[in-house]
Amino acid sequence: MTLPSQAEIVVIGGGIIGCSTAYHLARDHKADVVLLEQGKLTSGSTWHAAGLVGQLRSSASITRVLKYSVDLYKGLEAETGLATGWKMTGCLRLATSADRWTEYKRLATTAKSFGMDMQLLSPAEVKAMWPLMETGDLVGASWLPTDGQASPSDITQSLAKGARMHGANLYEDVRVTGFEMKGDRITAVKTNQGDIACDKVVNCAGQWARQVGAMAGINVPLQPVKHQYIITEKIAGLATDAPTLRDPDRRTYFKEEVGGLVMGGYEPNPQAWTTNLPGGDVPNDWEFRLFDDDYDHFEQHMAQAIARVPTLETVGVKQMINGSESFTPDGNFILGVAPECPNMLVGAGFNAFGIASGGGAGWVLAQWVVDGEAPLDLWVVDIRRFSNLHRDRQWVSERTLEAYGKHYAIGFPHEEYTSGRPRIVSPLYDRLKDHRAVFGSKLGWERPNWFAPEGVEPKDIYSMGRQNWFAAVGDEHRHVRKRVGIFDQSSFAKYELSGPDAARALDWICANDVGKPVGRLTYTQLLNSRGGIEADLTVSRLAEEKFYIVTGTGFRTHDASWISDHIGHGLDAQLADVTEDFGTLSLMGPRARDVLSAVTDADVSNAGFPFGHVREITIAGHTVRALRVTYVGELGWELHVPIAATGEVFDVLMAAGGKHDIRPVGYRALESLRLEKGYRAWGSDITPNDTPLEAGLGWAVKLRKNTDFVGRRALEKVGGASLKKCFAGFTVYDPEIVLVGRETILRDGQPVGYLTSGGYGYTVGKNIGYGYVRNADGVSDHFLASGSYELVVAMERTPAEIHLEPLYDPAMERVKA
Repeated sequence: MTLPSQAEIVVIGGGIIGCSTAYHLARDHKADVVLLEQGKLTSGSTWHAAGLVGQLRSSASITRVLKYSVDLYKGLEAETGLATGWKMTGCLRLATSADRWTEYKRLATTAKSFGMDMQLLSPAEVKAMWPLMETGDLVGASWLPTDGQASPSDITQSLAKGARMHGANLYEDVRVTGFEMKGDRITAVKTNQGDIACDKVVNCAGQWARQVGAMAGINVPLQPVKHQYIITEKIAGLATDAPTLRDPDRRTYFKEEVGGLVMGGYEPNPQAWTTNLPGGDVPNDWEFRLFDDDYDHFEQHMAQAIARVPTLETVGVKQMINGSESFTPDGNFILGVAPECPNMLVGAGFNAFGIASGGGAGWVLAQWVVDGEAPLDLWVVDIRRFSNLHRDRQWVSERTLEAYGKHYAIGFPHEEYTSGRPRIVSPLYDRLKDHRAVFGSKLGWERPNWFAPEGVEPKDIYSMGRQNWFAAVGDEHRHVRKRVGIFDQSSFAKYELSGPDAARALDWICANDVGKPVGRLTYTQLLNSRGGIEADLTVSRLAEEKFYIVTGTGFRTHDASWISDHIGHGLDAQLADVTEDFGTLSLMGPRARDVLSAVTDADVSNAGFPFGHVREITIAGHTVRALRVTYVGELGWELHVPIAATGEVFDVLMAAGGKHDIRPVGYRALESLRLEKGYRAWGSDITPNDTPLEAGLGWAVKLRKNTDFVGRRALEKVGGASLKKCFAGFTVYDPEIVLVGRETILRDGQPVGYLTSGGYGYTVGKNIGYGYVRNADGVSDHFLASGSYELVVAMERTPAEIHLEPLYDPAMERVKA
């Protein structure tokens, strides 16, 4: 065997993800592809995967990816001649509590929003479908008939054959030993059998993906975890087409296999696989290998499984599988362009969803490789959702084990992780704790979600209905509307773009016109080539050649990478991340000017400091960047303070604001305030799938200027045509309703979309949701206004009213006061 000296694309890893990626690169793009596997195909973790295939996730895009997998597996044998073991058995998910049942009613609504028919069954119906099951403790079950199971090795071999049929070259027993680099780009893959020059590399190395990435300076934050399941002897009375079964309240799953059962689970005390190798690396020679059986650890699952399927007590066990699988700190897999290396893409960390995801993940990853951008909204799995925090191996391990332990936990709205906290705190952390703050965490930063009044325990108590913070957050919300509040938003990601060509670079990157005079601030989106929204941020011009960019906490790596990647070739413009250089205090409310004017000599009158402007002002002897902008719909300023002075400036503001009844306010009130004002949230309301025209943000796009920018051509193509979807607001009067997003929108009784976000507006006294109304024939103002609307909330229909203007201060009078 002789390796080629060069290839267009090198895929590393011969598991299901690598073979699927190679298959799609060859089939769909006719690419020159080489796949390298250090052992034999499937020999890492693919070969011992349990093979359950589910489709429904909370993201419409990821659900689409998983649905694609099922469609691919159905037809793959006809193309390649190799069986995949695919069986569309359907899947039952059992509920034994009221909260779990509410979760399933919401999931069933989500499924229908995404075009899937999930049904809710009674215990008697479940018993009829699965007679061997004990159903006495059931409230009911969800049933998704299009789910199923497959043979992981067979699917992978079928994909590998398909890849070869379409021209890809697959090599086994070739180990990658390093990379030749030119700057931050890979120029060749080094192996134990020679080097391959290449244009792009796709790291699909499974539990070795972290080690492979590290050879190129790339961080892939995953943790191998030991996962066990058993395969039983044949069981009398078990149908060969028995549905796969998930019993999350007992933390177990089941599938039929050769007349017996595969049974495993997700325990709350998982075992990380850590080795004595440097950095805890996975051994290179771990090929088709398992750990010793650990029945002591597995006993917790065995006891629960016997309670659910009593016949298991007398059935023999043919084999226990104790193998390692790659898991991630947030339970979502990892795809996309590595921020440290623009020509390495990653597909790894599938959290035991590798078989369900494999077909679709390979499809989108191949498209990403070829186009240089994601083909749809894949933010929840984008590797750029991580940060330098995720280079800490111990932190990643602790958080990953917590995520593993929550695999089957009830998905309560607003639930926070608890491990590895507090990790990053603002200078106000102790002060806000003294104000009885209840903190959440975003990308490692501790942020106050709400403040507990005296007599209320400062702690979240999760539920499916109104949670314990609802009244307290209402008080905070009303305080900002009537008086003045101060938000600690120090976790904002902040950058400076400077250089002779900074303005020219931003003119190409930004959809809005940021070429305004010094002292002006611009709200803008950054678009992809399809016109979809890749980022949503503000750009302030501090000097002719210096701009200050502020974006959301969680988007720090993503937005910096997007900007850097799109600075035109040869332009003299440098992007610097200055997040930790500045704390951010957002002073908001009708009394904000009274407080600010008491602590600075600067003119903060409406004439002297209009909305959409930026000034450097002095507070307590410190130079502060004051941005007159708001996300709550009130008069206010973001005050960007040198980080070491944040505490002092906070104290001065609190002292001066005492007579105006100033108080600190948390992020949950911020969310309620922005919902009333109709401000969009990136990642939910606006995504790479949505254009500014569809999102009602056409006013923030410079189409009238004769200036090219990323996404302009795509917008021009649709600009003259009728939009197929349009962003709208909805209110529900029923105070018992809780909107969380993904509720189905009905127009005249027919589904036309789903909510992208939801919550409660304390000023308007109603539940508020936002979403896109869709119609293949076009969504005109008449179409929107002429319909009668309802929302489906946890499978119950409730009347709703549509709104095409902000519910609060639509004329912007308060913001511009």
